[in-house]
Amino acid sequence: MFWTNTKRIIRSGFTNFWRNGFISLSSVLIMVITLFVIGSAIFLGAVLQSSLAQLKNKVDINVYFVTTAVEGDVLAVKKSVEGLAEVANVEYVSREDALAKFEERHKNDQLTLQALEELDDNPLGAALNIKAKDPSQYEAIAAFFKSDDALSRNGSSIIDKINYYQNKNAIDKLTKIIQSAEKVSFGLTILLVVLSVIITFNTIRLTIFTSREEISVMRLVGANNMYIRGPFVVSGIIYGIISAVLTLLIFYPVTLSLKGVTENFFTGINLFEYYIANFAQIFLLIVCSGILMGAVSSFLAVRRYLKI
Repeated sequence: MFWTNTKRIIRSGFTNFWRNGFISLSSVLIMVITLFVIGSAIFLGAVLQSSLAQLKNKVDINVYFVTTAVEGDVLAVKKSVEGLAEVANVEYVSREDALAKFEERHKNDQLTLQALEELDDNPLGAALNIKAKDPSQYEAIAAFFKSDDALSRNGSSIIDKINYYQNKNAIDKLTKIIQSAEKVSFGLTILLVVLSVIITFNTIRLTIFTSREEISVMRLVGANNMYIRGPFVVSGIIYGIISAVLTLLIFYPVTLSLKGVTENFFTGINLFEYYIANFAQIFLLIVCSGILMGAVSSFLAVRRYLKI
């Protein structure tokens, strides 16, 4: 009996979908817009994360050592820094590498190069270029160099200068920008999704309203609530599946046309390649969102609007 009723419910759901063709088309189009907003939020998040990652990657602090520092002591400090939980990467620049980079930067400045040649020794010390996992953690890393771990074997400090304190204002501003951007993006995404779901719910509720006489007849002949709701929930699921497929098809040419724009203006992310590479996850999210919205909206519309 259960399977018989289930088959009837599914068959009735498909019948309602095809019989109310215009209304079904309207519901599908509204859900396409809703799912497009959800999908757009995914791509917006990817672009934002890529942009923020690029900004974070451009921020670091440089620790310069005195010229008399022994390389072994500098490497020992490097090893200690790498052990910090806040540190993502540490690059060691030897005195020779520092001199080579300096000469490369000033290769067109003959006066500076001549002055450098007159010196008996390399005037540049070794350095560490340090990247934190998050810009807000640079202060803790800078504080580390005031500890005993930044001392040489004889107990004297081998640190000449740390540029964090010169860049502190810029790093603090960047941290606030990143945090604000993440909060605004999250809030905007939630707002758009909620508004889209409300519109979808009202559209499906209007669709069910047109079948109110049919529902009344079903109640008069003794149909239970599940049997009445079932076909509408099935129709809602069909709306969701069709809308999801259409949305995914729309995203293909949209991301393809935007790939050059995003690659050139949004720190190198190719939106089309992102779509293809993450198609399985996007497919599951869009399809599941469509099915869930269609089924839940239909269920609630019947329950609340028609007071079953």
